[in-house]
Amino acid sequence: MITLKEIAKECGVSTATVSNILNGKNNASEETRERVLSVVKERGYKLNYIAQGLRKQKSQTIGVIAEDIAQFTTPEIIEGIMETCEERGYRTIVQNLRLYSRWQDQWFDNEKMYHSIMDPAVQEMASIRVDGIVYVAGHARKINRFPSDYDIPAVLAYAYSQEQDVPSVVIDDEESARRAVEYLISKGHTKIGVMAGEQDNIHTKLRTLGYQKALYEAGILYNPGLVVYAGWGKERAYKATQQILDKDVTAIFCMSDRNAGGVYKYLFEHGKEVAKDISVVGFDGEMISDYMMPGLSTMQIELAEIGKRAINLLFDKMENKEVPEEIKVPCTLVERESVKGLNV
Repeated sequence: MITLKEIAKECGVSTATVSNILNGKNNASEETRERVLSVVKERGYKLNYIAQGLRKQKSQTIGVIAEDIAQFTTPEIIEGIMETCEERGYRTIVQNLRLYSRWQDQWFDNEKMYHSIMDPAVQEMASIRVDGIVYVAGHARKINRFPSDYDIPAVLAYAYSQEQDVPSVVIDDEESARRAVEYLISKGHTKIGVMAGEQDNIHTKLRTLGYQKALYEAGILYNPGLVVYAGWGKERAYKATQQILDKDVTAIFCMSDRNAGGVYKYLFEHGKEVAKDISVVGFDGEMISDYMMPGLSTMQIELAEIGKRAINLLFDKMENKEVPEEIKVPCTLVERESVKGLNV
């Protein structure tokens, strides 16, 4: 197996430079860094994490605890975490709690049920001496997940922390919804219905605020009667579509792409066409949005970026740097064919 010394010789640099680059220290030029990483990848060099950990009293390992990898948001967040860890010379260990797969939504308010799975995962992370933990939530809410005496640095991704020492990285729901509705307004729509999620959900509340803000900025009076709460799935949205159409809206802002799928189905079965008869915008940027006919304009959640921001926040915390309590990551508008311009 190739050694660190051989990598250094091939790249024409010192072993210390190679070591620093592999450990994420940014004291080499970008050209040198790229050359070293290229040779490392090509020659298949592997860090000796155990020996490295013994020298530093660190394991060079990051723990990732996911509520459920089956949630559509989770894989990309973890990918962002793992990519950044690789670049910094860290490996990752993932614990999948499988909460949704085990109990659907029954565990949300059941602390005993939740901790029967979470506590062993936390203890195992401590036993293998991970240097830090990123907890990846399946949906946004305010949570308190770590014991008060837990001394491993931790960060939340996709949820709001109630613990002073655990910062969080979340979607900028309010600003992203404001931009989605602003987009509809720019196309001439002034009477915009909302296919909202669960009424008490944080995503719903913040996206509703964004909707209201866009209307206010455009001088359009907010009408709460145009907001229908239909959860996040296709079936309830399908059943609620006529309720919104009865309000004579020209566009519908759906708070999820799955909601939009319900709207599409209803319109198709009732002889109406998306864009031609009513414009639709979704939210989430799920893969299905690109295959809907016509293609669904949507707000793409930057999931990998959330993962990268979370792990970089954790690295800063591990290095005892001052970190913000919360980072909001905006979504990106993906414009397709589901919106008709009324002012064209």
